[in-house]
Amino acid sequence: MTSRKKKRLSLLACGMLALAGAAALTLSAFEDNIVFFYGPSEVAQKDIPLDRRFRLGGLVQSGSVQKVADGATTTFKVTDGKNAVPVRYRGLLPDLFREGQGVVTHGTLNQQGVFVADEVLAKHDENYMPPEVAQALKDSGQWEGDGPMPEAAKSGMDTSYNN
Repeated sequence: MTSRKKKRLSLLACGMLALAGAAALTLSAFEDNIVFFYGPSEVAQKDIPLDRRFRLGGLVQSGSVQKVADGATTTFKVTDGKNAVPVRYRGLLPDLFREGQGVVTHGTLNQQGVFVADEVLAKHDENYMPPEVAQALKDSGQWEGDGPMPEAAKSGMDTSYNN
């Protein structure tokens, strides 16, 4: 091999090594920021580190929602039908939160096996429309729904006012 080819080969090897090092550093930085999603059965089966943030998703188990005496904390269980994980959340719950409804919670698991959530998101189906939006569309004559307003949009609608 000529010295020119050796120089190119060593330059290429150094470049590949630098690229591999940069990729390794990037992936290790992302590892700390990745938030995994688990269902209750996966939480029961896996050994999740206590300080590891993750998302817990499932349905709010019927009969499990309780308000704690401080008035700001709520406890409930998230289930997938097979297993249930107790959850403690301090804060205001979303309007769509109720027993039997789908939720996604963000937080960590404590030593007692209770998921301490710092965020609770209520899930809804693709047909959900906030009551105010449905009424505004109907009032403006732009309702494009098939037939009458969906029941999900009617629930919680305040009809005590007249425009």
